[in-house]
Amino acid sequence: MSDKPSVLFVCVHNAGRSQMAAGWLRHLAGDRVEVRSAGSEPADRINPAAVEVMREVGIDITDQTPKILEYDTVQSSDVIVTMGCGDACPYFPGKRYEDWKLDDPAGRGVESVRPIRDEIRARIEALLADLIP
Repeated sequence: MSDKPSVLFVCVHNAGRSQMAAGWLRHLAGDRVEVRSAGSEPADRINPAAVEVMREVGIDITDQTPKILEYDTVQSSDVIVTMGCGDACPYFPGKRYEDWKLDDPAGRGVESVRPIRDEIRARIEALLADLIP
């Protein structure tokens, strides 16, 4: 791993879970970690409920857009965190993979997305503690 580890968050639409995770990591790690996110079938825009629940905790993810998962992005990442992308997630030996089982916020209201946001934060804090002791 380089001086600055890179973490890639992957979900199907890159519009909810992976965007919230990337937002949390950017917020909590600052410039100590390179943060990436992508989706196997990216949506047109970020889930409005995800934007709202992140705004509630002072994190603005409105400048992010869903991106397609690219082979090179996975290959150049140190840690790949998957969140329900299934077989679409490429696998590279020697990379650190984590599969986070999280509810999909798609189609849910703010009240239902808040617990997902909070669970993601707890996982990000644990990941960050491991990456940057």
